[in-house]
Amino acid sequence: MAKAMFTSLPFRLELRGVPSRRMTYLSPVIAIVLTLLLGALLFLALGKDPVAGLKVFLVDPFSSKRAISELLLKSIPLILCALGLAVCFRASIWNIGAEGQFTVGAMCAGAMLVWIDVPNHAMPGGLGLILMIVAGVIGGAFWAGITALLRDKFNANEILVSLMLTYVAQLLLMYAVNGPLKDPNGMNFPQSKVFSSEFMLPMLMSGTRLHIGFAVTILAAVVMAVFMMRSFRGFSLMVGGVAPHAARYAGFSGRNALWVSLLISGGFAGLAGAFEIAGPIGQLLPSVSPGYGFAAIIVAFIGRLHPIGAVFGGLVMSLLYLGGELAQSRLGLPSAITGVFQGMLLFLLLACDTLIDYRLRWKQQG
Repeated sequence: MAKAMFTSLPFRLELRGVPSRRMTYLSPVIAIVLTLLLGALLFLALGKDPVAGLKVFLVDPFSSKRAISELLLKSIPLILCALGLAVCFRASIWNIGAEGQFTVGAMCAGAMLVWIDVPNHAMPGGLGLILMIVAGVIGGAFWAGITALLRDKFNANEILVSLMLTYVAQLLLMYAVNGPLKDPNGMNFPQSKVFSSEFMLPMLMSGTRLHIGFAVTILAAVVMAVFMMRSFRGFSLMVGGVAPHAARYAGFSGRNALWVSLLISGGFAGLAGAFEIAGPIGQLLPSVSPGYGFAAIIVAFIGRLHPIGAVFGGLVMSLLYLGGELAQSRLGLPSAITGVFQGMLLFLLLACDTLIDYRLRWKQQG
């Protein structure tokens, strides 16, 4: 039945001789446009004004200085996680556990701040921030290192291991905020204390919540672009992902690629977690992430697994997050609208990516 349905279509897919470079970059753009068009139809089906619906996604996040700052703020964890995932995916290491690495990074950074942020402490704020960031990076890298270890020693599937470790990380976070990191004056809520302002990240724009982490994120994207496209180590990772047999022939170690890519990815996810608890949240909560690590997978592919592209992808995904929040408050739509838009974007991106290797040919009528 399915075969008959596809054969009745007026076009067919024809394999290209060479993958289309133009479609490689046009595919995300087409997917985004189609997502918005389908979103307009969705608003119409829900009895909402499609123009008003698209306005909250495309216009309102740019309506003021504060709105723009929130857009940039939301993009920070998405870009950071996507930078690490791009390294893994280019090396054909399928790390699906950035969400767990983000969570452990946030937990380790929060534990560091709970330890140093005590009355009459002698710790300078700048040093405390450095220690917090280092703790977050090490925590995320450690959690990714578990996946690398199991893949290296036991040939465990990194997709399943990294994904399952995400749920272990969430349970550890629940234990921490209900146990050793719980605020004794928090009226029994599962949360840490609110950290002192001296241990919060400096603001980048006055009157907003946008912190210096955004500048660090842009700098990290530039550094990773140089690493991946201009360094020998980055070249060896890319070769190992595209042509593993050629990489082994050239003497590139697959084992090193595994460890380097996963540790970098986990470190970036942990950094994102540290920035969240020392930035917009200001404390450690069970809901430290609304799914940034999973959304970053889409961000990485929107950006074509390129660090600079990840910045663009992070801003697009940030629009969907903010648009979903505005759609709830202004249009009365459920919170699931954000996930619906993310899902549509993912599937349309996968569909459009088919046109990189295939072209549409209209069937001759006769």
